[in-house]
Amino acid sequence: MDPATLQVFQQELTCPICMNFFLDPVRIDCGHNFCRSCLSLSWEEAETPMCCPMCKEMSEKTNFKTNVVLKKLASAARKYQLNQVTRLQEQVPGEQTEAAGLLTEVDKSLHYQPLSGCPQPEIHDHTMMECAAEESREKLLKEMNTLWELIQELKNNVTEEIKKTHSFKEYVSLRELMIKAQYQKLRIFLHEEEQLQLQALHREAQEISQQLKGSEMRMTQQKHQVINTYRELAEVCHKPDMELLQVSRKTELVQTLRLQGVNPELTLRNITGLREMLNNFRVDNGLRREVARRYVSFSEDLRSTIFGEEHRSAPNHSQRAESFAVWGAQTFTSGQHYWEVDVSSSSSWILGVCYDSSTSDTSNIIHFEEAFLLASLKSNNHYVLYTSVPPLTHYVKRPLSMVGVFLDCDHGTVGFYDVDKGSLIHCNVPTQFTSPLNPFFWLGPP
Repeated sequence: MDPATLQVFQQELTCPICMNFFLDPVRIDCGHNFCRSCLSLSWEEAETPMCCPMCKEMSEKTNFKTNVVLKKLASAARKYQLNQVTRLQEQVPGEQTEAAGLLTEVDKSLHYQPLSGCPQPEIHDHTMMECAAEESREKLLKEMNTLWELIQELKNNVTEEIKKTHSFKEYVSLRELMIKAQYQKLRIFLHEEEQLQLQALHREAQEISQQLKGSEMRMTQQKHQVINTYRELAEVCHKPDMELLQVSRKTELVQTLRLQGVNPELTLRNITGLREMLNNFRVDNGLRREVARRYVSFSEDLRSTIFGEEHRSAPNHSQRAESFAVWGAQTFTSGQHYWEVDVSSSSSWILGVCYDSSTSDTSNIIHFEEAFLLASLKSNNHYVLYTSVPPLTHYVKRPLSMVGVFLDCDHGTVGFYDVDKGSLIHCNVPTQFTSPLNPFFWLGPP
């Protein structure tokens, strides 16, 4: 092959980004080829819609397969380049002896076993070095793939933490409105305590916001550190074989500590005289199994919809391990009513009131948007409080024993309270109830 043709051939096997022979080459939508690591880092650092670094054409996909043919040609080109260097070294006996000594040291440190198809030890030393370098290069590529997956995971974690921060700030604003509304019901003499609670809320919210911001920064810093390690490995892969072997035999996969996101949780604070006020409106909720209007047992967890069939009597003792749902024996159309529900026997539960029309047929289907419910359900290995109206995640500690329900038909509100702490969990914005309301309670298995 004449020199001009050889130069053109080598240019076609060169990555336009790193200007080295292709390493794990991929072909994108526009037809251009790049090293997978070069393209990944280029798109990651640009933080813009993914386009070709050469022609700027947009790429619709990101999961590219290795161009096997181009990879083999690039490997052959590296070997050819090494052969050229070796011929020059043969003219300098000292360097040749040094290369042979390095190969012997590499064999001992890596316990090198020739790959299938690789020459046996009696073949020329530089041929064995080619096989050893290629094997080390493949090991580094596997480490880089693992690190890149970690980079993407950290990137997603940072995005989720940012979303959580925005959601938490909105929740803090909403909780401030709820606390203000609650204190208006407790007369003017509680005004000072109201201000103290709001100050405590803002102080605690600021601390948690700083924790969220710190968590976001730590995750971002960890992502950058992994990117730097990835970039360093990519540079090592392009080093000459002798230098690559000296570095790669000391390289180990980075053991990165996975950072956990912050779980923002506000403290529920006692409101003076709250339970005494609520007890003025106490009624028998009729949610005991013996007197319930309906009793339904379940074997599956409930989240968005509750299904069941009518039963005239509660199940026997052997069915206690199952989850169950009950409807109150009494419906409400006016006035103010308060009752308490014991949730201590399970961490999963749903309680509140539902429109009586939703329990009138035999299908007994209750949709969250047709009821005013508070739910404790498992999410990401911990339990979280949710409400149906409005659909909302609550950043407060969930009650462990008794939950109070205050139904104010005249003002169109349903409030939920932690009885043991004497504090507010949630109260909806005043609305107009369209039909009679019936107490409801679902308890999951222990």
